[in-house]
Amino acid sequence: MSTISVCLIVKDESLVLNRCLLCVSKFADEIVVVDTGSVDNTIDIASKYTNNVHSIVWQNDFAYARNISFSYATSDYIMWVDADDVITDDNVTKLQQLKDNMTADMYMMRYNVGFDGDAVTSSFYRERIMKRAKGYTWHGCVHECITPSGNIEYLDIAINHIKLKQYDKDRNINIYESIKEHREL
Repeated sequence: MSTISVCLIVKDESLVLNRCLLCVSKFADEIVVVDTGSVDNTIDIASKYTNNVHSIVWQNDFAYARNISFSYATSDYIMWVDADDVITDDNVTKLQQLKDNMTADMYMMRYNVGFDGDAVTSSFYRERIMKRAKGYTWHGCVHECITPSGNIEYLDIAINHIKLKQYDKDRNINIYESIKEHREL
């Protein structure tokens, strides 16, 4: 049986983190949480699920933070989730069953990001679980991703991205502006 480390980067996620970690704790062998500057009780909530909670200074770079989270993982495979992701019980069961026969380097899963009530209106595949020994790394300061490579398998497993609050609408543009200013120096 393979093991899975689930890695999250968080900041002020007290409204959704318990909901996410409750799902994750049903299949994860290890949970890694990297906090990027929370001022609410995010760290306290994370600490109820794992001792593997780390704080870093935010660098205006999501890939940097995700790579830090991956550096703490020790399981055979690494899975990433966002704090506002929800995994239904049937998908948790599929993840538990997947651990019995993991052979791919990378697993792609559906990411449900748009909803009309309970109906999914927007969904796409994302790289979601990677073999740790392959050394996959994140790229891109905003809307970061891992370039799919190796033996890739597409799964009939979905993650629901369900926000409960409106985030800073200028966050991403501010990150891009800070990079532009840095490059002009």
